Amino acid sequence: MPNTQLISLMQSMSLNGMIKAFEMQSEQPKISGLSFEERLGMLLESEANERENKRISRLTKAAKMRQSQATLEDVHYLPSRGLDKAMIAELSTCQWIDKRQNIVITGATGTGKSWLACAFGKQACRHGYPVVFLTATHLYEQITAASLAGTLPKLRMQLIKSRLLIIDDFGIGGIDIQLGPILLDIIDQHALQGSLIITSQFPTEKWYDLFNDPTIADAILDRVVHRAHFLKLKGESQRKRKV
Repeated sequence: MPNTQLISLMQSMSLNGMIKAFEMQSEQPKISGLSFEERLGMLLESEANERENKRISRLTKAAKMRQSQATLEDVHYLPSRGLDKAMIAELSTCQWIDKRQNIVITGATGTGKSWLACAFGKQACRHGYPVVFLTATHLYEQITAASLAGTLPKLRMQLIKSRLLIIDDFGIGGIDIQLGPILLDIIDQHALQGSLIITSQFPTEKWYDLFNDPTIADAILDRVVHRAHFLKLKGESQRKRKV
């Protein structure tokens, strides 16, 4: 079968990775010296890589992370930042998601909390986990709007079906007394099948002050903090340099 017909056939089957590898083989005479099994293996490997990259891209796009280009490979382990390289390496395996554990990232403004949360989010996408990224303010706005529109069950389902829910800038502006029970319900249901990453300028011992209802505060902290890995970022602002 002529090459053009082979390519057309692969196109009809959406084998884009295989097409790229086939065209590369056609342009390299030395490839003809390889066995059929070796050439077929190269085609299949290219197709598998193409599909994997598309899957990661699709999950990353759906997550709508603030900094989708962030990756754990680019983390700067400056002594002043207080980051444990071994701990980051362990968390990069994403086994904590399989165990339904959480990550809490705290630190002053500009220390790279959001960036690091997005890097973990990207790593989760690489492992095939659906991720949702929301700032706390945006989350509260969505809850309020859904409550008024009568679509809260739909929003709740969208949030809890993700394997990783990232809540960025938790605690900014406090938490309205009407939002507390709904937030607890979302976190409670999400904990049954997924994990959380929460970033905050406030250390966890200050989170009680964010709630008007101490019972709600206790319940939320019990579900988040007691199953969490803690990363406390220190040092000067990272906004003027690559994180």
